[in-house]
Amino acid sequence: MVSPSEAAFASLDGKRALVTGASKGIGRAIAQELARAGAHVVVGYRSGRDEAEQLAAEIGGAAVQADVSSPEEAKRLVDEAGDVDVLVNNAGLTRDGLLARMSDDDWRAVIETNLSSVFYTCRAVTRPMMKKRAGSIVNISSVVGVHGNWGQTNYAASKAGMIGFTKSLARELGSRNIRANVVAPGYVKTQLTDVLPEAATAAMIQATPLGRVADPHEIAGAVRFLASDAAAFITGEVLLVDGGLGM
Repeated sequence: MVSPSEAAFASLDGKRALVTGASKGIGRAIAQELARAGAHVVVGYRSGRDEAEQLAAEIGGAAVQADVSSPEEAKRLVDEAGDVDVLVNNAGLTRDGLLARMSDDDWRAVIETNLSSVFYTCRAVTRPMMKKRAGSIVNISSVVGVHGNWGQTNYAASKAGMIGFTKSLARELGSRNIRANVVAPGYVKTQLTDVLPEAATAAMIQATPLGRVADPHEIAGAVRFLASDAAAFITGEVLLVDGGLGM
């Protein structure tokens, strides 16, 4: 049972939150956590309609389909989400491979989905947030964006770009009481990581001081904190939730 003091901490009562890439994995956990904190959550998704609508029904929110790698679709998503107080950019994909063999399509797909989408959605929420002089943006990067990783030049570039983008955005919007922060997860158990070779998984766990993978809800808790007034004096920060992997 959650105590009143626990419920009040990092409360999002009365807030409207938009989470992209929310039909499964980390995004799903974030949507659930923000709803538990009291927010009305809009579940943004590109695919997985059944999962998205089931989640929206479960948390009392709404599901909106959009491909946020398209500027027009990203703007439509923000418009349909309504008066957004909290934006969480979680949409992403991987197309791993050595740079020497990486196709132009694999480069562009990852950059457009992981990084350009952040530009599109943030641009769409900026004016409304500036008008009301309030808002919180949390972008989901990765420890790979901080330290790089073999076979992931496209993914690392997109996630590192997200960090620089967010820090610049925090400087631009701080005077309007709008905060922008990054959560950079380490190895998290999701459908994406379940397909990795067993040896790669074992090596990642061995390199993580806590000696295990994260549950998506452990990432969601960090997002809830940064989105809430409990983090009212935190902006431009990169919070690694990686079990010590990035040390």
